[in-house]
Amino acid sequence: MSPRGSVLALALLLAAAAPASAQKSPPVAREQIGNRISENIPTIPPALAEQLSRYQNTRGATFAGWSGDCMLISTRFAETAQAHRVCQPMGMREQLTFYPEPLAAMEAAPGASKLDGFVFGKDVGGNEFWQLHWFDLASRNTTLLTDGKARNDGPLFSHDGKQFAWSSTVRNGKDTDVWVMDFATRQPRVLVAQGGQWNAMDFSPDGKQLLVLKDVSAAESYPGVVDVASGKLEMFPVDGGKAALKDFRYAPDGRGVYYISDEPIDGRAQEFLTLRHHDPATKKFEVLTASTQWDVADLSIADDGRYLAYTTNEDGIYKLHVLSLPSHKEVKLPTLPLGVVVNLGFSPDSKRLAVTLNSATSPSDVYVIDLRSGRLARWTRSEVGGLDAAKFVAPTLVHYPTFDTVDGKPRSIPAFYYRPANVPAGKKIPVVINIHGGPEGQSLPTFNPTAQFLANELGVAMLLPNVRGSEGYGKGYLGLDNADKREDSVKDIGALLDWIAAQPELDASRVGVYGGSYGGYMVLSSLMHYSDRIKAGVDIVGISHFGTFLKNTESYRRDLRRAEYGDERDAEMAKVFERISPLNHADRIASPLFVAQGKNDPRVPYTEAEQIVKAVRANGQPVWFLLYDDEGHGFKKKTNVDYFNAATMLFWQQNLIGGPK
Repeated sequence: MSPRGSVLALALLLAAAAPASAQKSPPVAREQIGNRISENIPTIPPALAEQLSRYQNTRGATFAGWSGDCMLISTRFAETAQAHRVCQPMGMREQLTFYPEPLAAMEAAPGASKLDGFVFGKDVGGNEFWQLHWFDLASRNTTLLTDGKARNDGPLFSHDGKQFAWSSTVRNGKDTDVWVMDFATRQPRVLVAQGGQWNAMDFSPDGKQLLVLKDVSAAESYPGVVDVASGKLEMFPVDGGKAALKDFRYAPDGRGVYYISDEPIDGRAQEFLTLRHHDPATKKFEVLTASTQWDVADLSIADDGRYLAYTTNEDGIYKLHVLSLPSHKEVKLPTLPLGVVVNLGFSPDSKRLAVTLNSATSPSDVYVIDLRSGRLARWTRSEVGGLDAAKFVAPTLVHYPTFDTVDGKPRSIPAFYYRPANVPAGKKIPVVINIHGGPEGQSLPTFNPTAQFLANELGVAMLLPNVRGSEGYGKGYLGLDNADKREDSVKDIGALLDWIAAQPELDASRVGVYGGSYGGYMVLSSLMHYSDRIKAGVDIVGISHFGTFLKNTESYRRDLRRAEYGDERDAEMAKVFERISPLNHADRIASPLFVAQGKNDPRVPYTEAEQIVKAVRANGQPVWFLLYDDEGHGFKKKTNVDYFNAATMLFWQQNLIGGPK
């Protein structure tokens, strides 16, 4: 008998010997292999693993900064994403780091400096207590820059490379302060220690001042400037008293600042994040994207001050724009493939712009635009596991009505719909609803190997809704699920179930839900409310009770989450949490459930997963459970991801579409 079989037999024997009152929960088959603990998950059929293998061997490359005429990229060739260097279009990828843990933020030394290397972050087992390291390209030596214990993030060089700033919780473990060091001496000192969550945004051209931002929530942040020598902090006024701000940057030659904000304009409230320029010296204020009724997403300025690049998030498609400075005239760009454009970065000579481009039918790759000639060059071509990319399914954007109204008409919810090709006439298609996290996140039409496998191999459609509370659709939409309005977003899933039932090609009797983090809560809550209409659910690192979640999440992020979800210390809000939390209504979860979790998760502690598994099993429902001891908020190591994906596909086969038992 296999070890798995002996464990199951022992569990069944113990259950049979126990008193009837102790047999409420079904027996649990538990297996531990290395860092993986799995419960009730059957052996993965070899045929399924082989069928899935090519989809699991797709990979992407993302731009991480320029290093002279070469560029740094992040990509995975073994277990985790590491730093590589590429020195020409479609050139060889030279791997620079070889850690078992994936790298976090990378910050290349500026071109104007005498430094040759980059800073990167790395944690242990997904705990997100990143330590910043310096990688010297000349010697290939690595040096630890931070304390080795606290959470360190947001690396930022001054324009000459002589100073280096970052955010850290080292002072008290709760507040995120801004620290700075002279990079030659490596002596750190705290620069902003005002309490709360602070980030360094940009050094002034002469390095004497530093723009900083205090984040309270996705809809509330406060900008300021600090004198680097004295530490004197001056806060800027926020029009309207409260607004979202991001990507604060000094204009070249000290001509004020560029930034992205939804502050009121001339006393008129603004729905969307717009690109703005303010020059206090001349008192000139200009909104550069006033005619665009979409959020501005990213901002980058060339070192020589000749160009500014930004993107607009237009219904989930990120479009690139470049302006000449100081005239703010549009620069004509070559046509980019349709998709999501991120990670903007000008070359040290400011003549080229690198971007990462991801589309629904192609993994992330790096492209470079020559701003003088307008030519577009592809620098990386990532692998798709030997699959025929021409057969990948591109999603369509659909909108469906939900329960409430806007201006007398039903509110419309956007969703991306991956539909299998070549569906036989008259055959209804099962559906997986994939709900994003955040909750301020947004589902985008990016490359999704899971959606492609479901569509092309299993004949399953995937729907990715952007329910209320998603970013990208305006300030009002973003706040529709805050605090005691939390379950209104769940009602949007109920409305999607109605929409599915109205589509002749979709099978409303075979609908599954899938989501991670806040999306995991949405899975559990959807099962709580709609188990009669949802056949199965997969919850990854999800919240099962907001009260216990806020109590146990890491202290440095607790106040940020209270601003979104509500404060558990408030008696009325605590009552709301008791009413809406799936843990308290586990008896209403009557569909098969798969819960997956990382043991080192600092955001949603693993206890959230353990308690919902225990509660659902106590009501006689079988639950698959997966726990990794070397992962955190989601899974980053390829072996772990591969097993989880295979187990998920087996779960859908057995509980949604009918397959091997």
